[in-house]
Amino acid sequence: MAEQERGRRVAVQGVVMSAKMEKTIVVDVARRVKHPVFEKYMGRATRFYAHDPRREAREGDLVEIVETRPLSKTKRWRLARIIKHAAGGEA
Repeated sequence: MAEQERGRRVAVQGVVMSAKMEKTIVVDVARRVKHPVFEKYMGRATRFYAHDPRREAREGDLVEIVETRPLSKTKRWRLARIIKHAAGGEA
């Protein structure tokens, strides 16, 4: 693997749906897809489990997560940064 390829990882933005587990958050990533027959755009969402070692993300926060090596049976993402805190949270 070339050195340049290593730094490029898939990054997505989503909303934290749950932060109740130890060092794990559930992030809901929404996207818009075109219906194959009717050609209307529909909203679809996927939930990812992400590693949050410092437990800094809270429910409702807008976060960016990046792909990483498998950390557990379901965790394949890690928290990169918190883009925006939820209303009522710390700034």
